Amino acid sequence: MKTKALTNKEILAIGLMLFALFFGAGNMIFPPLLGQQAGTHTWSSIIGFLITGVGLPLMGIIAVSKSNGNFTEVAKKVHPIFGISFTILLYLAIGPFFGIPRTDTVAFEIGVTPFLSENAVASKIPLMVYTVIFFGLTLYLSLNPTKIVDRIGKILTPLLLAVLALLAIKSLMTPMGSFQEPHAKYIASPFTGGFIDGYLTMDTIAALVFGIVVINSIKEKGVTDERTLASVCIKAGLIAAAGLAIVYLSLAYVGASSVEAIGMKENGGAILTAVATTLFGSFGTIILGLAITFACLTTAIGLTSACARFFTQLVPSMSYKTFVVILMLFSAVISNVGLTQLISISIPILTFVYPIAITLIALSLIERAISFGREVYVTAVIISSILSIFDGLKAAGIILASIDNFFKNYLPLYSQGLGWLIPTVAAAFIGYIISIARGTHHTDSIQRKAS
Repeated sequence: MKTKALTNKEILAIGLMLFALFFGAGNMIFPPLLGQQAGTHTWSSIIGFLITGVGLPLMGIIAVSKSNGNFTEVAKKVHPIFGISFTILLYLAIGPFFGIPRTDTVAFEIGVTPFLSENAVASKIPLMVYTVIFFGLTLYLSLNPTKIVDRIGKILTPLLLAVLALLAIKSLMTPMGSFQEPHAKYIASPFTGGFIDGYLTMDTIAALVFGIVVINSIKEKGVTDERTLASVCIKAGLIAAAGLAIVYLSLAYVGASSVEAIGMKENGGAILTAVATTLFGSFGTIILGLAITFACLTTAIGLTSACARFFTQLVPSMSYKTFVVILMLFSAVISNVGLTQLISISIPILTFVYPIAITLIALSLIERAISFGREVYVTAVIISSILSIFDGLKAAGIILASIDNFFKNYLPLYSQGLGWLIPTVAAAFIGYIISIARGTHHTDSIQRKAS
């Protein structure tokens, strides 16, 4: 059967869908907070943020497209058990544990809370009602995955972009103030501060999860050839990456220029709410609520669909629809824990997971140009895993004094949260030497390509 060639319009629709799937709750909250705290160092900070918030997700999409949308095959290059275990961890983190519940809580706290009294918010009843409505709508849309491209790429995404454009253009036309002095980690290490902040978007992990959604969407349009499939996936990824970069730069500017008008805020949600009110009055709050709702809803649909597809493959005896219902029920319960608790718990987990995911993505792409054995994956992942455990514990407030002092003195970039980087590169090089000595640098590569 001859594969179908997609039109530019169809590729654009898939790219917009991918952008909408990526652009969710955290993506709107963290850039303006970075802008306020980085101040005059905003642009050097946002470069680091763009690497982990845009560049790495794009690399993830490319890596997944080369494995037909199945990241497990990439992770299995370390070991089959590790492959399935790490992939399950990724799907749980980006899905029912953190990602999906966060879409609901952020949409509620920014889109609904401003219109409620303090007593109503404290009662938790409005959140429970909103959660039922939000996940009910997500359930309905997720049960029809073949229509995701049309519903998200062609309808919801343009609405979301229009709302964000209004906020950004108004802030440029009527500046709220000048950039202030940087705060906290952005004073000494603005680039690495932005780099680590990009973890919080969870987009690199999302790229590994959304790969299956994008691949299936492309296949449903008649594309069957693997090379064409990968090409379309990469083009869609570039469209999504460009959209994310533009939005991040705009929101970082909005945050950096807002301090004189609204003062320093504790989180990005409070910044956006105050900015919208300052620029548009009460109507601005409604605009912001719509933007947040669209962003969170589209992300929730994508995460639910991707997770349900994955767990259906893992447990074929249970249907896709069954997993969608389970995911919605579980996420609804977790959502009522509250946004602050969700974020505080997710930071240590993401600090642990991200270095491993970055290592796997990088090795998968490098392997396309340089043949090497399984030893490279094993040594690099072991080192990145061990060091990221300590980074995760530190992010959770659990500091092992002797080990922490040793790493500060002898491990480059440790104080900036990137202590895993150089040792992982060194471990990969050692693995490469071992693979050459054992003669597996060609045989393993050939076997993987044949499989």
